Amino acid sequence: MPLEEHSYTLIKKLTEAQGISGQESRVREILIEEMTPIVDDIEVSPLGNVFGIKRSKQENAPRLMVAAHMDEVGFMVRNIQENGLIQVVAIGGWNVYGVSAQRFTLQTAQGDYPIISSMVAPHLLRNKKQGNLKPEQILFDAGFTSKEEAEKYGVRPGDAIVPNVETIKTANETHIISKAWDNRYGCTVIIEVLQQLQDIDLPYDLIIGASVQEEVGLRGIKGAVHQYKPDAFIAVDCSPAGDTEINQDVQGKLGEGFLLRTFDPGMITHPAWLNYLREIATEEEIKFQTYFSQGGTDAGAAHQMNEGVPSAVIGMPARYIHGHQTLFRIDDYLSAREMLFQTLKQFDAKVLVRLLNK
Repeated sequence: MPLEEHSYTLIKKLTEAQGISGQESRVREILIEEMTPIVDDIEVSPLGNVFGIKRSKQENAPRLMVAAHMDEVGFMVRNIQENGLIQVVAIGGWNVYGVSAQRFTLQTAQGDYPIISSMVAPHLLRNKKQGNLKPEQILFDAGFTSKEEAEKYGVRPGDAIVPNVETIKTANETHIISKAWDNRYGCTVIIEVLQQLQDIDLPYDLIIGASVQEEVGLRGIKGAVHQYKPDAFIAVDCSPAGDTEINQDVQGKLGEGFLLRTFDPGMITHPAWLNYLREIATEEEIKFQTYFSQGGTDAGAAHQMNEGVPSAVIGMPARYIHGHQTLFRIDDYLSAREMLFQTLKQFDAKVLVRLLNK
């Protein structure tokens, strides 16, 4: 099944939007614009989470929460040197060798400016301690000739530095190359599934949206789960594909469908959720792959909140995440989208009882 043009437009719009952890307002504005016509209410928390509520007409209906996260990895201005070069702190996890010689946007109160990351100095690469090289050792260059000039243009510590990338299709049009598919995948899929559910009366209250500051420690979702007190929780998030490694017996292969996360360092997926999702995928003939992850998602925080919330993840793989250029397969996105749609379409009080009884 080909990707609809309106879906590609939405993917492009969300992935090209720039929003690192703690400064997600541009992404949030898109989510508010897209979600407001298709939910009953939309709410923004003091920290910046945005969730839409699609209410059931049934009394005492269960509450299901579905969460993406809207932040992406990037950098923050830490200090401006006297020569105008900028020292940074990394926001989220970066492979240091993917940072050098890339184009970014420096976001200031006075406007956006182009900025590039410097090349890693050859002597650092030859140094015996090269394994200890950190992103913070790479300077950023906006062409300012002095600290005074940078400050004249409004540059201040705390300003965001965000990858600047155009979203494009590959030559064979089976893949998309973009930044920030972790986790604009989640932001895209919740909007598209909400559109599919727009005229369907659900037998439960659906709380669906995106958290802030996931990349720096699953921070935003904790307040959201405390606020909405869901009976069950689903995270929609992107994970690294391992299929570029020499050893092909790896987790997360492009073209093998959505990721049914079973385990990660922060969460053992609720067994009843796992079995139920596997049944849906099998019955609806949705392609999927079992996934054991080395990283976490918002579900890792959500399942420990309140009295404990049965949680699961509907994910998808992508190559080279947490960098400038991510490559993902369109078919995998369509599998994940269909899986989320079928899950939300079929969820009801009986399913919740099954989850609670494990």
